[in-house]
Amino acid sequence: MLEKIKLSIEKIDSLSKSKPIKVISHYDADGITSAAIFAKALQRWKKNFSLQIVKGLDEQFIHSLPEDQILIFLDLASGSLNYLKEKKAPIFIFDHHEITDPIPGNVFMVNPLIDNHEMISAAGVCYLFAKALSNDNKDLANLAIIGMVGDLLDKNIHKTYDEIIKDSNTTVKKGLLLYPSTRPLDKSLEYSSNPYIPNVTGNYKGVIELLRDANIPKIDGRFKSLYELTEEEMSNLVTSIMLRGVEQNKLSSLIGNLYLVKFFNKMEDAREFSALINACSRMDCPEISLGFCLGNKKCKIEAEKIHVTYKQHIVSALKYVSEMEKIQGKDYTIINAGDNIKDTIIGTIASIISQSPAYREGTIIVALAYNEDKIKVSARIAGREGRNVRDVLHKVVVPLGGEVGGHPKAAGCLISKEKEAVFIQELKKILEVELVKV
Repeated sequence: MLEKIKLSIEKIDSLSKSKPIKVISHYDADGITSAAIFAKALQRWKKNFSLQIVKGLDEQFIHSLPEDQILIFLDLASGSLNYLKEKKAPIFIFDHHEITDPIPGNVFMVNPLIDNHEMISAAGVCYLFAKALSNDNKDLANLAIIGMVGDLLDKNIHKTYDEIIKDSNTTVKKGLLLYPSTRPLDKSLEYSSNPYIPNVTGNYKGVIELLRDANIPKIDGRFKSLYELTEEEMSNLVTSIMLRGVEQNKLSSLIGNLYLVKFFNKMEDAREFSALINACSRMDCPEISLGFCLGNKKCKIEAEKIHVTYKQHIVSALKYVSEMEKIQGKDYTIINAGDNIKDTIIGTIASIISQSPAYREGTIIVALAYNEDKIKVSARIAGREGRNVRDVLHKVVVPLGGEVGGHPKAAGCLISKEKEAVFIQELKKILEVELVKV
């Protein structure tokens, strides 16, 4: 893959002598950090480029892209090759999603799945590109770590990520994945949704009781942050949370590495930053999250305000889902939220619900929300094991003329509103037939 990255640099350098560059990136944390890394690298490379952040790709958008520019896609487009092959423009894709069709001759792709490389996020791929350009770009490694954490690829760190972590001077500590790990523990617990802790989340009195049971006192008028806990205190905290009804297998999946990266001259929790970036994009302000990643202090202030509003939207959406009527069968739940939940946060809601103890391991959660004349569909698997939700959506959506993106445990697609009823009907059929087969 590194050889392909070097070859992509040569090709882009040659083509850019006569054509401007247009970069299109996805709007989640991995896509935004990819865009920030790539933009900085191109700027230092003194290349003429424009940048666009998008929710996703469809045939109409791809057809609208210019033919006289170099098109570079970050964190998307691996599932859009059928449309891209019709373009006359030279195309480069830096991605890590599944490839569903043959790669056309006009497309140069860098994707770890092609070369059986260790799985890394798109931001990781973009960082390797930037580093291959110049060692001066090592200061962008922090963004690659935030992209990694944002795409949930931090559980199994391998050689490539070891090198990126060293470049970034990230501090790593094992513990409960409760963020932000740099803020006082009482606040982190009060606003915790993953894990959701009965009688603690949203209940400050319950938070104080839990910390008392865990023998974690205030010091100089404040509680320690999660990152500051000793091993014994961390163990006591985990035990106290389990005693409040959070299952051991659920909690054990939330034990892992805490990543602290230096940002704005301060050590910050990479999980908190990835959540903040996601929040801005899902509240229709991707330019704020991009500015934040590029070090703009005004964008940082604005991003923090947006994050607060986003959390309020999440709470309202979860309340709506808990009260609404759902379509349920054996090991699946379909949540059709219509226009009651923003399409930009329906994937987040599906993820939170899939982590709820209310759904047993392997249950497929499919959530729908309106997006103008389309419907955003997000599918998740509850727990760690289960069927490939990307394949499930693929079987339903492709016959309807759509396409699916994502991973085996988290996937999504767009369908037209007019196909809502037939989509749900076919989805139920596939889910029930697949269950019989299993």
